[in-house]
Amino acid sequence: MVEWCLPQDIDLEGVEFKSMASGSHKIQSDFIYFRKGLCFGLACFANMPVESELERGARMKSVGILSPSYTLLYRYMHFLENQVRHQLEMPGHYSHLEAFYDDKKGVLPAGTLVPQQPVHWLPSIHRYMYPEMKITHPAGCMSQFIKFFGEQILTLWKFALLRKRILIFSPPPVGVVCYRVYCCCCLANVSLPGIGGAVPESKPFFYVNVADIEMLEMEVSYVACTTEKIFEEKQDLYDVYVDNQNVKTHHEHLQPLLKINSADKEKYRRLNDQRQMLMYSQEVDGDCSSCEEDLFILFFMEQNNRIFQTLMEVSATQDKTLTADHARGMGLDPQGDRSFLMDLLEVYGIDVMLVIDNPCCT
Repeated sequence: MVEWCLPQDIDLEGVEFKSMASGSHKIQSDFIYFRKGLCFGLACFANMPVESELERGARMKSVGILSPSYTLLYRYMHFLENQVRHQLEMPGHYSHLEAFYDDKKGVLPAGTLVPQQPVHWLPSIHRYMYPEMKITHPAGCMSQFIKFFGEQILTLWKFALLRKRILIFSPPPVGVVCYRVYCCCCLANVSLPGIGGAVPESKPFFYVNVADIEMLEMEVSYVACTTEKIFEEKQDLYDVYVDNQNVKTHHEHLQPLLKINSADKEKYRRLNDQRQMLMYSQEVDGDCSSCEEDLFILFFMEQNNRIFQTLMEVSATQDKTLTADHARGMGLDPQGDRSFLMDLLEVYGIDVMLVIDNPCCT
């Protein structure tokens, strides 16, 4: 239940399920990013044993905030962590929260907490770059993402670029999984003008649960995470299901995208080479101005820009023919990425004829 909130007239229906992940009773603390209408939330959860039959031996609370943008929420993580401990130890004392709200409410739109414009993720990447884009997480969040998924980040990259509905399952704690949602969205940035205007935006929904099913049924593109295993059975809600490190899809036409090809291996090698060079320059030159997050975002943005630049150039030619050489020039495998390219042309409405022969089967 929601025991206290400011302002008191705001619609918080279902927020108690978003700010306390299913299965949280098994862990001591966590943090959760989530979406509520057009706003984003960050909540810190804590679980304290108590000698009370009424509370069944445990007191569990979350303290959270809502904002039109998730990029600034991290600034208040420390405050929320302290406040949830305070609420566990001294229930009913809200003066610090009241003071916080009075101090911060001026930066939010007045009244209903609904932004005038939807929060766009793509293609207006420049609005989120340096430093506003940083959701700011534990140092090395991106490197953890790369280590966790390995070469499979190239599979996730393709699905993200195709604006598929991606659902990541993991048992609690869910905070680190919310960062995977963010990293996944970072794979699909495009900075070329005129690209992606007609396709749905790739939305980071962060944590979702069964209370969000109706909302998810309406979405054509999103990236989200959940702690509820029942979602796996609801295949109409997602295109791609990620269980731990296992990326899978029930759509037959997307199955070829699960296979790592030679071009994927080459991209993964280049990404790791660039990361090693960055770490070396930080160590030798003491250069901390460039960070791994920027490298990661720019690596995939440049890759995406190269693909769309080539596709737009080919679509402007007389015969509109895309060849195997074009595919290689875009850093793709002419055979292995054939179905990915076909889907890409369809999703983005690019008028190009693909002339790449399938290898003969014997």
